[in-house]
Amino acid sequence: MDFLRRIPGLAIAMVVLWLLSGCGSGTTVATPSPPAASFSTSALAFPSTAPTITSSPLTLTITNSGGGTLTISGATISGTNANAFSISQNNCSSIAANVSCTLQVTFTPPSAGSYLAAINITDNAANSPQTVTLSGSSVGTAPGISFSPTSLAAGQILSGSTAAMTLLVTNSGSSALSISGTNLSGANAGSFSIASSTCTSAIAGGNTCQIVLNFSPATTGSFTGTLSVADNVTGSPQTVALSGSAVTETNSCKSVNTTSPPQTPPTPNYAGTAFSGKVMAGSLPVIGASVQIFAAGMTGNGSAPTLLSTQTTSAAGTFSVPASFTCPFNNSVLYAVSRGGKAGATGNVNAGIVLAAVLGTCNSLTGSQTFTINEVTTAATAWAMAQFLSAGGNIGATATNSSGTNNSSGIVLAAGTFANLVNVLAGSAPGTYFPANGTAPIARINQLANLLNTCAVSSGATSTACTQLYANTTTASLTPTNTLDAAMNLVDNPGNNVNALYTLSTGSTAFSPGLTAAPLDWTLFVNFTGGAMHDPSAISIDSSGRVWVANYFSVASLFSNTGSPVFSSGITGNNLNNSYGGNVDVNDVMWIANEQSSSSINSGFGTVTLLNSSGISPSTYTTGGLNFPIAIGFDTSGLSWVVDYGNSHLTILNNAGVPQSGASGYTSAQYVFPVAVALDSKCNAYLANQSSNTVTFTSADGSTFGSYAVGNGPSGIAVDATNNVWDSNYYDNSIGLISSAGVVASGSGFRGGGINHPQGIAVDGKSTVWVANYRATAGPNSVLSEFAGSAATSPGAAVSPATGWGGDAGMLEPFALAIDASGNIWISNYGSNSITEFVGLAAPVKTPLLGPVRVP
Repeated sequence: MDFLRRIPGLAIAMVVLWLLSGCGSGTTVATPSPPAASFSTSALAFPSTAPTITSSPLTLTITNSGGGTLTISGATISGTNANAFSISQNNCSSIAANVSCTLQVTFTPPSAGSYLAAINITDNAANSPQTVTLSGSSVGTAPGISFSPTSLAAGQILSGSTAAMTLLVTNSGSSALSISGTNLSGANAGSFSIASSTCTSAIAGGNTCQIVLNFSPATTGSFTGTLSVADNVTGSPQTVALSGSAVTETNSCKSVNTTSPPQTPPTPNYAGTAFSGKVMAGSLPVIGASVQIFAAGMTGNGSAPTLLSTQTTSAAGTFSVPASFTCPFNNSVLYAVSRGGKAGATGNVNAGIVLAAVLGTCNSLTGSQTFTINEVTTAATAWAMAQFLSAGGNIGATATNSSGTNNSSGIVLAAGTFANLVNVLAGSAPGTYFPANGTAPIARINQLANLLNTCAVSSGATSTACTQLYANTTTASLTPTNTLDAAMNLVDNPGNNVNALYTLSTGSTAFSPGLTAAPLDWTLFVNFTGGAMHDPSAISIDSSGRVWVANYFSVASLFSNTGSPVFSSGITGNNLNNSYGGNVDVNDVMWIANEQSSSSINSGFGTVTLLNSSGISPSTYTTGGLNFPIAIGFDTSGLSWVVDYGNSHLTILNNAGVPQSGASGYTSAQYVFPVAVALDSKCNAYLANQSSNTVTFTSADGSTFGSYAVGNGPSGIAVDATNNVWDSNYYDNSIGLISSAGVVASGSGFRGGGINHPQGIAVDGKSTVWVANYRATAGPNSVLSEFAGSAATSPGAAVSPATGWGGDAGMLEPFALAIDASGNIWISNYGSNSITEFVGLAAPVKTPLLGPVRVP
């Protein structure tokens, strides 16, 4: 203390400072350094990312390497491509010395290309702002979405029933397509429902999924709705228009069983058999293709099938299907669809390669079979299954025309037609058992196969060959993106771009022989002779699809649905003579009208002969005033209505031949040498009076008559599903229409479409009208004409071109036509002792024809 009292005040202060600074140890107090920002990297480089897809984030670490607090006031992205990058997370604001924080950045390229930008960090460091370079690249295309078809139309069904519609959804880009939801809207949305969907996960570029919708109208009328699909494509959600209509079945005079003769019912849940196959594009194996085996759908024409197995083709194009599947029924129609892959080892993967083949019924498979799927089988599938095939490769039939019905359902018959056209084991035309009495359409099938081959062996789905194929087969309802859809469109629209498609097809010679010139159209026809046909006239089809033919000269002929004559020498005797008319009854018995008979039978005024499929005549009828009988029709009660040309009467007989129209039949002054008859759903008859310009209505009890002026020389007549009456007018080359309300809706007649002396007329399951023209329009051959039906926007409008369909089919004096449950049209050629089958051209019809047309 004495020492301190001796130091002056100033000196004391200095001592204190000296003590505080380290008591003379030699150290000094440092001034704190300013904050400083350092970065974990000077550049963030993103891996290649697909367009519109957001990458995983990259992290930038910022460390305060200074002494004071580092304050970050901003982090922004700048540069021409700044919009491709974004800061997804920012934890940086106030950073103490020697502390770090992180920023996360993502990359979302809007399209293919290279991208550069920079992050700008603004802070209180001396060198603010700092920058970090951002870079990334992208290849490919953004996800896209396309629908096939572009709208869904269920058509007309019965109220209370259900029709299935399948929508194929394709990712037209290369990035993954994600569908986040679907929704139904519209005033009638309740009549539509989503039955199933495979669009539940990411869909890779070029791949397809499907949405199955049901149309289930509770009442009659027209219905519309909208399906909305939400996804990751620009413009989401996308929409698809839905439509359908419903009617009730009108059948007020149904009094006897009109069910087809009983057959052994199909066996459900039938165990499948292992088999193998190969997929070929011409002579090249299709490698890496996805092959799906299906059982045909049963909820509507073109409805979703049952998937049984999926396999991938080897380097040799082969695949094997193990016996681990179960068919819905023993007679389920099986078919295969191969998608994608590449043609040959040096080829490119081509999503446009979609090939198909019908394998037959489930119970026809054997382990020793190796099927071929190629362009020939695809062409045959498109034609034979035309009425059961929808976009994307769905094959299905209505519940009452499917495999689960019987062994003669329309789709089973169609599978038989396919096997008639091609040998599915060899992948070549014709089929193994194509009948010797037929003329196989080998060149036509091969030419369409060559057309498909040009795309299949090309550089890819966007090659010139494929895009030209798609462009020339595009319709208002579907733009094809693969070979199968292109073939389907072509078969459904056989007159579109015929010459252009033929020219394209000449780019391949994979299959021969082919056509040597462009066809007149792309209809497919087969001509059959045999069965002792001699001036064939009436033609009718029974419940098993067998084709009956009456002949003017004392013989009846019967053919299988694939054209083989059941009786090589026909059926003779049984008072057959001068036969123009005939029809099959509810029991599959053919009734033939014989204009004349020996003088000892009915005074020579003719008979009606009944023939069963065994070639036996259970009866010959002469009662009821038969007088030169010329035509026969059956009503929905099973009664036979026989037109008597000789005395202009109408005779009605029951199955036992007992007259239901009095001893001499119905008569009216309005009958003027009638030659044809058709019945509506109320058992009223319409007679075509060839010697006048009228069609005469006759009530079921013969008490009421009324005539309609329709044209000159009515010769054929048909009634559609809603009781509209159509007739063919032989002498003025027209067809007439009498509406169900009894109004002549055709004016002076509908013309065009190649019509020339129309004789036979028929209506199919979609109310489309088909006419056989007895005379040739141009050149040596007659043609088939097609007209829009009563349900169309313009009923009676010609659908076939001015030259008609099948001008190169070789038809000569076609007399009559009938449509089977597969949609095949059968025509009798009076002038050439042959019948012509147009494959898959019309909508299926329930056979035999009892009353108006019915959908099977």
